[in-house]
Amino acid sequence: MFVYRGSTALITGASKGLGKVFAETLASRGMNLVLVARSSDVLNALAEDIASRYGVNCVALNADLAAPEAAIKIDDELKRRGIRIDLLVNNAGLGLTGSFLSHDFKKEQSAIQVNVQTVVALAHLFGRGMAKRGTGGIINLASNASFQPLPHMATYAATKAFVLFFSEALQFELVGTGVHVMAACPGPTATSFFDGVSTNVSPKDMDRSESVVQKTLEAFDRRKAVAYPGRTSVRAATWLSRFLPRAIVVRLAAMASAKMGLHS
Repeated sequence: MFVYRGSTALITGASKGLGKVFAETLASRGMNLVLVARSSDVLNALAEDIASRYGVNCVALNADLAAPEAAIKIDDELKRRGIRIDLLVNNAGLGLTGSFLSHDFKKEQSAIQVNVQTVVALAHLFGRGMAKRGTGGIINLASNASFQPLPHMATYAATKAFVLFFSEALQFELVGTGVHVMAACPGPTATSFFDGVSTNVSPKDMDRSESVVQKTLEAFDRRKAVAYPGRTSVRAATWLSRFLPRAIVVRLAAMASAKMGLHS
């Protein structure tokens, strides 16, 4: 089992939602933290609060993960401070809803940068050190959207499919090194992800962030390659792409996203 107490975790998108819950949960296990997000004031306040409540070291790093050089800057800053990362939680993610062609293409590119490029960069930069030391872990947040094309969230689902496949392949490569890689595939979760989006999904139909984080870490402790930290119905939906023709899968996915109100 991964040794949490005294180790250090880096969490992206740590100022709110799942990232904040990951931070508090890992701190409660005795982990020191590096919290990464854009909202510096909120992040600094969170770091101070967690350090005070749990007696751990907590560093706040303000970074825009949509910037191509963000991962290298983070790595350089941690080297300057002499901080070693034992657990990487690639939690930050961006997603646009509605028609692909209605979006500013720069925003679509930013989503790809955050969800794919930065995930790969951080996994490479910190994974190499973990492998050399013979211990470490990487948790990449994918989604139940990883398993099929998703009209009205086309780029988001495609990037999360990348995260899932990348994580599974990397875990296979690192077997025997002491480094465990896992993709987590939650369904709709009661976070700020849908803020500003016209959606018909009620919070009662979403999973709680605390539940998702707890189940994700339980799966990580069991050395799972993929975690499904949502309700059973969410897990069952991921099976459709295994048994149905792809044209039908896309049609069903489009119906689901329209029912959620994500098509407008």
